[in-house]
Amino acid sequence: MKTWPKHPVIYEINTWVWLSELERKHDRLVDLATVPEQEWETIAAHGADAVWFMGVWERSPAGIAISLENQGLLDDFARALPDFTPADNVGSPYCVRRYVVDERLGGPGGLATARAALAQRGMRLILDFVPNHVAPDHPWASEHPEYFVRGDAQDAKSDPTSFMEVGGTVFACGRDPFFPAWPDVLQLNAFDPELRQAVVATVMDIAGQCDGIRCDMAMLMLNNIFERTWGQRAGAKPGDDYWRALIPAIKAKWPEFLFMAEAYWDLEWELQQQGFDACYDKKLYDRMEHEGAESVRQHLLGDIEYQEKMVRFIENHDEPRAACAFPGEKGRAAAVAVMTLPGVKLLHEGQFEGRKTRLPVFLARRPEESVDQNLAAFYGRLLQAANQEVIRNGAWSLCERSGWPDNQSFRNVLAWCWIKNEERCVVAVNFSGERVQAHVQVPWDDLRGKFWRLSDAMLGETFDRSGDEMRDAGLYVELGPWGFHLLRLRVG
Repeated sequence: MKTWPKHPVIYEINTWVWLSELERKHDRLVDLATVPEQEWETIAAHGADAVWFMGVWERSPAGIAISLENQGLLDDFARALPDFTPADNVGSPYCVRRYVVDERLGGPGGLATARAALAQRGMRLILDFVPNHVAPDHPWASEHPEYFVRGDAQDAKSDPTSFMEVGGTVFACGRDPFFPAWPDVLQLNAFDPELRQAVVATVMDIAGQCDGIRCDMAMLMLNNIFERTWGQRAGAKPGDDYWRALIPAIKAKWPEFLFMAEAYWDLEWELQQQGFDACYDKKLYDRMEHEGAESVRQHLLGDIEYQEKMVRFIENHDEPRAACAFPGEKGRAAAVAVMTLPGVKLLHEGQFEGRKTRLPVFLARRPEESVDQNLAAFYGRLLQAANQEVIRNGAWSLCERSGWPDNQSFRNVLAWCWIKNEERCVVAVNFSGERVQAHVQVPWDDLRGKFWRLSDAMLGETFDRSGDEMRDAGLYVELGPWGFHLLRLRVG
């Protein structure tokens, strides 16, 4: 398969839920080995470069038992699925019992068949890796307790929510330092050299089955973070960071293998420096959800090397559905922005149809929801419009914009442009609920002396503009609330 595009698109699918719905749709058993051909064609039609099958690894019976005693989780299950029954709980995909594809999803052979079906259609495969913790019934707990952060009987007695006894050994439960421990997982020790060797072998095996991994809570394994979280329990801090040791070992054999980090706390740049190809851009998501265009623009002033390794999204399984977080026309404006920015674009199954229920990852079934046909049609146009070589592999620039002393509405405009050889594209988004006017400064000197035809790939409109005007005064745009242009430029 050809190399990754410079700015790839990844489509996330909740594997268990997707297969369960295909079974009902086709009225037969469906696993990864027996997905009907037309379903692969449906995915391919989105134009994604890779599919992230979230949650294929073997789920933990011990984790399921723990979750069914957690009233907070049970309440969340009932919120998302009013007719929830314990049979709907197949366990958290982030409580991994073994890095072996669950037999109920088709096992390793089923995954290989699915990967081949994707590859035939020009798509790669992304899977999960959870570096911070494993399930209580993972083989390592009994075979290699030295891989874990451990406690003693007094810890288990005095803090039973943070420590768990398994097979006579007291283990620390996995945790994020800002929240209570997760009660269904055991904390791996990022500082243990033997664990690191075992992880290299594990990820090497995973890399033989897919084209990249999404690394859960990747920043937790950074030396400084891990030391602050676990202190003396972790032992001596190694000279090399966890990821600096792991990523090159995998890339030596699989140079095209993609490492994508779920990352927070302004540690994205650090993770990029340690070898990650892409890191979640949660800051952009938060600014788009809660702040205005100027805040979003300030974020986009970052170094282009940083921008090109960010994962842009308005929805994934950890966040509320975009139809709720970005309702109505704001969601369309946000989607146009995300799909035309540099970096990796992450899309989530159900996003196009306007699903509103955020499903707990434990569940194998989700409620029925009606399709928002207008939104689905919008995404159909957007995916086609953004699937251009200039946006996939071109050079991106943030555009200046200006207004008038008595009209400062230009501050609500986000604008950027793309160029690759003769292909050019200009994007302008009104990221506000008010009408705006602005001049967008298009930065190409060779616009001068020619007339240009601007074709809006979303709206079907065309405009003829002077290159001198676009380069000097700026391209005039007037947009209604949450309006946008995705303009292709050709010499008129």
